[in-house]
Amino acid sequence: MAIEAVSEAAPAKLNLCLHVTGRRVDGYHLLDSLVVFADIADRVFASPARGLSLVVAGPEGAGLRADDDNLVLRAARCMGITDAALVLDKQLPIASGVGGGSADAAATLRALVRLTGRPLPDLPEVLRLGADVPVCLASRPARMTGIGDHLAPLPPLPSMGCLLVNPRLPVPTPQVFAALDRHGNGPLPDLPETALASAATFADWLAANSRNDLVRPARTVAPVLADVQAALDSTPGCLFSRMSGSGGTHFGLFATPESAAAAATHIREAHPYWWTAAGRILD
Repeated sequence: MAIEAVSEAAPAKLNLCLHVTGRRVDGYHLLDSLVVFADIADRVFASPARGLSLVVAGPEGAGLRADDDNLVLRAARCMGITDAALVLDKQLPIASGVGGGSADAAATLRALVRLTGRPLPDLPEVLRLGADVPVCLASRPARMTGIGDHLAPLPPLPSMGCLLVNPRLPVPTPQVFAALDRHGNGPLPDLPETALASAATFADWLAANSRNDLVRPARTVAPVLADVQAALDSTPGCLFSRMSGSGGTHFGLFATPESAAAAATHIREAHPYWWTAAGRILD
């Protein structure tokens, strides 16, 4: 029986840390990062059609064009798809450091595999869509190294709530990397089993052993990011907070999704024009 339509979630990708450990001669940066995903997501719908089309919908879709540069269409073409109707329900802010475009591309690939029965493209083709697309394909906690092509699954993490906050100021990744003045920083130490006893012990380990090397350059591009960090740090129940990826979304980790939701209310009252979303970290 022919499949009429499928949909796939595109969860927000959070870089709990991001160490920039080098730079290749071709300009790509080498990274060492712990990556997790939240149950806060875009969604891609795919159905049979004549010709290839894309409709962008959702509250965060207004600034996103459905043209040939859109990663959803690029992912479809990467699979050789010429006949499919695609809809992107955009819930995550654009250029926000949570891998929205990469997650959308990965969700498109998964949806079209289900719709058409075609295999996934090989890794080099996937990487051409973006360095974060391979990790987003699995959407599972991982340590990501190299340019995003080396992935190692993390052991089971403690249950955690999360709060995402974005000041609604796009922070373009190329500008952030252009402002980075040191490209050969130390790697991340191995994650010990003792750090996984609880959300609190995991948060303490992150604070003591990891960093995001893009925080300083991102704040030169968008100084308001320091205010976002300060707001999360002062939120009751927040165990740990940091900028994700190249910014400008920051995340806070909480013991429970309920405490994250309460913190979201606190942030919205103080900063009603910021984008906030509470949820949990996916297993």
